[in-house]
Amino acid sequence: MEKVLEGKVAIVTGASRGIGAAIAIRLGLMGANVVVNYAHSTSAALEVVKRITESGPQSIAVRADVRQTSEIKKMFAAALEKFGRLDILVNNAGILQNKPIKDVSEEEFDDIIALNVKSVFFACQEAAKVIADGGRIINISSTVTKMLLPTYGPYAATKGAVDQLTRVLAKELGHREVTVNSLSPGPVDTELFRAGKTEEQILQMAGMAALGRIGTPEDIADAVSLLVRDESGWISGQNICANGGMAG
Repeated sequence: MEKVLEGKVAIVTGASRGIGAAIAIRLGLMGANVVVNYAHSTSAALEVVKRITESGPQSIAVRADVRQTSEIKKMFAAALEKFGRLDILVNNAGILQNKPIKDVSEEEFDDIIALNVKSVFFACQEAAKVIADGGRIINISSTVTKMLLPTYGPYAATKGAVDQLTRVLAKELGHREVTVNSLSPGPVDTELFRAGKTEEQILQMAGMAALGRIGTPEDIADAVSLLVRDESGWISGQNICANGGMAG
């Protein structure tokens, strides 16, 4: 793969597994040095680091609970101490809840807001201070904001907030040629997605996509790889769907 990101530095949150791991590995294959953020599984994060360094670039794993602003600051400090710069931020960390709105507890609501909205806001805030001119910020959103499925109320609300934050930040950083976009996957075949679903439900969701399947983490990494290139410099403040034609 062409090393179009050689010399650049990326932070990917929630990068020890699933979509985040695929994105981190892809950025490494493109030549970027990558900070692999994780919250729990050190061994999984180190495996991602290994995959990245095998392709040439440097990589470090940084354990940080991105629900806490102090931990976000620690993560950025570690990136700058190791690599001296930041060019790409991918806010991928998040959780999914499936409950009717009437059944969501205050604690559950606070949890999903903290990880899906607060972490993105304050990571974007830190990035806005240090990211290099011409940098790229990509916030992972969701096609659920278009489909408005029952039991996805809190999740859809958080991702809608991410989309709006993205648009505003794009205006604030545009004078530095920093682009800010949100990327909305449809259903993606990850442990998080499969939790609590039957195979019949998964097949039903696959049938809703024009391409007749659910996505893979690599599909989302493909989309990220387009947005981080120099050629994407005129795309900013956008919500881009990567969902196989499930929703526009």
